[in-house]
Amino acid sequence: MQRTAVIPKTADELLIMREAGRITAMALHAMREAVRPGISTKALDDIAAEVIRKHHATAAFLGYPPGSAHPFPATVTTSINEELVHGIPSPDRILEEGDIVSLDCGAIYKGYVGDSALTVGVGTISDEAQQLLKVTEEALHIGLEQARAGNETSDISRAVQAYVEEHGFSVVREYTGHGVGQTMHEPPQVPNWWPRGRQRVRGWQSVWLEPGITFAVEPMVNVGQPETRTLGDHWTVVTRDGSLCAHFEHTIAIAPSGPPLILTAL
Repeated sequence: MQRTAVIPKTADELLIMREAGRITAMALHAMREAVRPGISTKALDDIAAEVIRKHHATAAFLGYPPGSAHPFPATVTTSINEELVHGIPSPDRILEEGDIVSLDCGAIYKGYVGDSALTVGVGTISDEAQQLLKVTEEALHIGLEQARAGNETSDISRAVQAYVEEHGFSVVREYTGHGVGQTMHEPPQVPNWWPRGRQRVRGWQSVWLEPGITFAVEPMVNVGQPETRTLGDHWTVVTRDGSLCAHFEHTIAIAPSGPPLILTAL
């Protein structure tokens, strides 16, 4: 293991990040309240955009990444059923009874980012979908319990993986939690899986957690196998086997002792 090269945030920076996170949480809450059969994903995007604008912030996802040939064209990502992440809102994507939809939102306030996600059911959903949402959200909180000063990022990863797999689901390998600060993706990487006894996997180094470090923990869970693929729109990631999937995320700050500060709480 190694000490992370990430520079902890100051108290003043954390106050700004808390406001960025609160705005993000309000946008997610407003979308969640609006989810119902018959609403379009574009309408949800418009709701989030208005909340962010009203609170003098800007959308972290819109136009991301800068300079890309295919920048993201919306305020939030809306991913339905077998769509894991990065689904593009559209007036033609209408939510139906029994769907589940992942809502992922980022807001920039005074130069700092808040990033959070949740998955919700549309109307009455199947027992399998309900269990998937329950396990994925619980896995997030299981991971947050390990996000303490003196632990390592791999402690979070192993805890999430163990909880998900003991409930019969799989964790996605290609996408991870990540540092958050003045940009949306910074070190350290926080995967949702980690081989036992390893300090490095796929170039990701397990690092010490120190007070003031800020990052997103985001379990991504599939009913079926863990493999994914990206659609031709260059953004939407789906499960390779077409199974349902869910995604929950909070941006946090490591505290001097005890559990982390959840920056994207309401």
